[in-house]
This record gives sequence, structure tokens and C-alpha cells, in this order.
Amino acid sequence: MIVYGKNPVLEALRSGRDIEKVLFAHDSHPPHQVVKLCKERGIKLQKVPRQRIEELAGTKKTQGILAILSPVEYVDPHVLFRETLKRNSFFITLDHITDPQNVGNLLRTCEVFGGVGALMPKDRSCPINETVVKASAGAVFYLRLSKVGSLYKALRDFKEMGGWVVVVERGGKDIRSVNFPPACTLVLGSEGEGVSKSVLETADLLVSIPMQGRVNSLNVSNAGAIAMWEVFKKLLDKHPVCGYNR
Repeated sequence: MIVYGKNPVLEALRSGRDIEKVLFAHDSHPPHQVVKLCKERGIKLQKVPRQRIEELAGTKKTQGILAILSPVEYVDPHVLFRETLKRNSFFITLDHITDPQNVGNLLRTCEVFGGVGALMPKDRSCPINETVVKASAGAVFYLRLSKVGSLYKALRDFKEMGGWVVVVERGGKDIRSVNFPPACTLVLGSEGEGVSKSVLETADLLVSIPMQGRVNSLNVSNAGAIAMWEVFKKLLDKHPVCGYNR
């Protein structure tokens, strides 16, 4: 959902609604109260060309400011972690994946295979917008979604609570031979940069998908689907009543 104009954006911030980000035109200055509330709530405030704001709003009467409201409510990461541990299940960590089609496909697969939800960074991350909702076939409404300032810190917290961090990246163990722990997160990196160095440092396991073709690479949503199937299959064998029958 798009909200534009100084007063509507300010009221959206005051209301406590989940807001993906606030955009303001490069040739203007956002109101002081907007800057203050964005800082207090940890909402990204981004300078963009005025044309971008007008395209999103569908009008030139924007006063140079626009907010993108999320169609879903985000949860505290510890809510996501506790439910994963309680159900002996998994969630996915999307490390700076920005393509909405990929994010939607990954969330759909996560829900189909009994995953709890997804952990995402606030910066350089795709907003959960109409495109993501459509690509997920509505799966986003059944998942616990959390956005955090630092994936590294959040994953360290998950490990301290008893969870395991499994990174899907080249150079790891053959995913077919891995015995997945009963409560874990699958970390998937962007297609261009892969999993970030700081997140790699949190890994308990590094796993890879064997490939044989000439292209020798997979779209991140396809790689994620294969990895989630392997986790689901093995956890279901170990824990037939692990909470997948919801």
C-alpha cells in the first residue's frame, strides 16, 4: 500500500503501522517529525528522484514524500525463533535478496514445506509488497516474518537459544548427506553476492547442492526450494509429529 503527502505519511508513522520505508524527493527535505519517527522506529528513510515517487504514487501531487506500507505485520525475531524451536522446524534467512519474484517464490515454498517464516534485513531487502504477495500465492499470510537491523546479531541470538544456522553456499557439504538439526534456519544469499561474510561467520553448517550441467548455477528460489525439501524430508523422518500438521 502506498501513502503519499506530508500529513498522510506522518499519520501513518504515528499510527504504528508496519512501514517498509519512506521515500522523499532528492530536491526536497522531509519534515522533521518524519525524520524523528523513522529514526525512533528503525524505518529506512531514502532519498530518490522525484519521478520515482510520482511513478509509485500515480500522481504528481505527492509533496515529494511517500511511504510504502507492508500488507503484513512483522514480528519480533525472538517470536520467530521460539516458534521454530517449539515446532522443531525451520525458517529461512534471506540475506539481501531484493527480487520480489524470488522472495515470493521462497516464501511460498517455505510455507508448503512447513517452515515457520523468514528473517530478513531492513537494508537492501525486498519489501513485502503486492508482487511478493502474489508470487507467494498468499503464503505470506501464514508465515512469521521478521526484519532486523543486523542478521549477524539476530542469528547469534537464535544460536544462543538453541537453534542452528545452515548456510546454503558453494564449497559446503553435499546437502544429501547432511543430518539437519531439528530446529534450524536455512540462509540463502543474493544471486550476485551470495551470503555475506558476517553471516557466514555464524554458520554451524555449510551445505551445497550438487550440480552437473554446463550452466552450473541455480536461481536462488530454485536453490532454496531444493534445500527446503531436503530439510523437510529429513526432519519429517526424524520427527513425524514435529508440528508440520498444522
